[in-house]
Amino acid sequence: MPKDITGLLHAWAGGDAGALEELLPLVYTDLRRRAGAYMRRERRNHTLEPTALVHEAYLKLVDQRRATWQNRGQFFGVASQMMRRILVDRARARRMAKRSGRWARVTLDDGARADSPINVDVLDLDAALTRLAAFDSRKCQLAELRFFGGLSLEEAAEALGISTATADRDWQTARAWLLKELRQTS
Repeated sequence: MPKDITGLLHAWAGGDAGALEELLPLVYTDLRRRAGAYMRRERRNHTLEPTALVHEAYLKLVDQRRATWQNRGQFFGVASQMMRRILVDRARARRMAKRSGRWARVTLDDGARADSPINVDVLDLDAALTRLAAFDSRKCQLAELRFFGGLSLEEAAEALGISTATADRDWQTARAWLLKELRQTS
């Protein structure tokens, strides 16, 4: 019988170090799959491998001493935020180090119904998400979960505590808004 991830998260939050040791093998494969899905949209010569992204995100997650873990969806939502921050920080550092005009590119095609996917600089995507958060934080969180966390619509809805139908409407709106914003910057 598979272990209950939510139960282990609660035990970990309650101070049970053994729960953290049991949790890692249960979430590692899923985190690795999500990171791999995101990294496939990155530029081809990216120096960060999905395994390294997961390890770096996991180290940050383990350091979350005051987190009140509610469920599996919330955990993967926080992991998505960590992966976004790691990728954005690396892109900023690379841009500052090289100053050569080379950009980290991602493809904004996850479920998009556009005629052709557009390649987007990860820093432009981060800036667009920040602008989206200024007037609709839930749509921003949903987009972050989908793009950076690789969550399905159902998983993202669970993480946000909303219905799948609401998540679908929000996703369509967020995706259209982001595509418009990103086309203006490219």
